[in-house]
Amino acid sequence: MKKFELLSIGNPLVDVFVKTDNALASRYGIIDPVQHVEQDIVDKLLLDPSLDFSGMVKTSGGGAANVSKISSMLGMDVSFYGSVGSDAAGGVDEFAKIFKSELVKAGVAVNLLQTNGKTGVCIACMIDGVIRFAACPGAALELNESHITEELITSADVVVLDGYILDRRPLVQRILWLASRRGIPVALDVASVFQVKRKTEEILHYSRNYPLFIFMNADEAIAFYNTINKNYDDEINSSEKEKEAFILRDVCPILKIITDGELFPIIVVKLGGRGAIVIAGGNIYREETFTIIPHNTVGAGDAFCAAFVSAWIRGKSLSESAALGNKVARQILEVPGTHIKSGKLKKFAKVLTK
Repeated sequence: MKKFELLSIGNPLVDVFVKTDNALASRYGIIDPVQHVEQDIVDKLLLDPSLDFSGMVKTSGGGAANVSKISSMLGMDVSFYGSVGSDAAGGVDEFAKIFKSELVKAGVAVNLLQTNGKTGVCIACMIDGVIRFAACPGAALELNESHITEELITSADVVVLDGYILDRRPLVQRILWLASRRGIPVALDVASVFQVKRKTEEILHYSRNYPLFIFMNADEAIAFYNTINKNYDDEINSSEKEKEAFILRDVCPILKIITDGELFPIIVVKLGGRGAIVIAGGNIYREETFTIIPHNTVGAGDAFCAAFVSAWIRGKSLSESAALGNKVARQILEVPGTHIKSGKLKKFAKVLTK
């Protein structure tokens, strides 16, 4: 099998950005900031004549796929593996074609397992400047540990995992075990506060036993800290500056202990417009950035992860990796999801060739 610098494994989704109103979204039960919906809801909503079809954008999505796409645009040799759906004729369905086309255009080597379901979709309902996400992972959930071969895992220098596959424990354990046998680091974005609250013990276990990068945003890092300290109901509803101060004062000392004296785990806390904090080997690295007004924030965290891991693979320091992550993430804030032209990232790709 061809050797790659980076292999991403995760849920292939198509992000569909639609402009709608509260009444239409509520009619389909889309009322929360982030939620799962059934396939029939997706099918009906996307055919509803009340939608603004002229403003609809369909782009490849899913955390691991976004990392693949951006890493490839940065000049990395990248592959992606995941499960998509079929059409009535036995080929991949229309959403799978959209997904594959975008990744291939970005230069990713796409390896898709075809199943009988429908390719996953995440509908981003833009309502008066606020986005509600309704996800239906569909065929993506068909990927399991029996599909993961040693040849697949050992084809890469680093493996990236979508945090939403943490629920499939045998799948995650199979990937981590195969990777660790060859000393291949695995990068895991914890995906959501909900996932962190349910999976903190597993994440800690994985970090102690496998070579791991762990990516979290500010809210996820605080939830991680609270869960370790059994403060299950303690939420931080404050400004980004106050969250940063809390993380530096209270969260980082715990993360230092977790990383002290070891090469891994490397823990990265993404602070959005306030930059990032990297904790590794018992040390803390702070890399600041400047704030811009975002078009939307979808995919920015994945872009940060892509740039950080790519820079690390190419021998950059942790501070340099975080700095590149900040810069690339800022570009994604200007577009829907990761729907960005590769030319926008060329100047950052040059950094990785020096």
